[in-house]
Amino acid sequence: MNCLIAAATTKEISAFLDHYRSSRNRQDIDILITGIGLTATTYSLAKQISLKKPGLIIQAGIAGCFDKNISPGSVVVVKQDCIADQSVIENKQLKTMFDTGFIKPNQFPFSKGWLMNPHKALIQQTKLKAVKSISVNHITTSRQMTDLYRDKFQPVLESMEGASLHYVCLLERVPFLQIRSISNYIGERDKKKWNMKDAITNLNKKLVELIQI
Repeated sequence: MNCLIAAATTKEISAFLDHYRSSRNRQDIDILITGIGLTATTYSLAKQISLKKPGLIIQAGIAGCFDKNISPGSVVVVKQDCIADQSVIENKQLKTMFDTGFIKPNQFPFSKGWLMNPHKALIQQTKLKAVKSISVNHITTSRQMTDLYRDKFQPVLESMEGASLHYVCLLERVPFLQIRSISNYIGERDKKKWNMKDAITNLNKKLVELIQI
């Protein structure tokens, strides 16, 4: 089975790339660096699938975390995602495109407004904690937006690419996994308090483990 490994940047999967280059058993593995953000990721994934449809796509990357009970450096798998900033703030409440009636919450590929990963067996095989995530086109820094997102979605993670993976793969009917490691807590802009090193190291270790090349 052909597997496509997708990441926004080479830095996030640098150790995996080194392992991949040194492996003799890599003929069924392809690598795609999509670029940062929802737009770049959507285009890159759709283009790649049109050229060569894989049997599985694994998106790997770092993420911010809303839950301070989860330590930076931890690796998790995303069970559902959404585009959180495709929304409007009215009367101090965040309303999604589903709340405003522009899209029905169960209009495919959405399920109750979420982009769900239906491949539960794949998620279980990772042996990782399965969490909710939101995707945004900006990095959340303000207390107001943090509270709005938390109240509306009760998310654990925030990334800039995850929902694109879910959206494209659901439409194209390609099995997928979104693997994320936590680099920082949402709203923390002092990068001295981030844990990029452990986040990237642990992410790559898990990716090598999952692919077994």
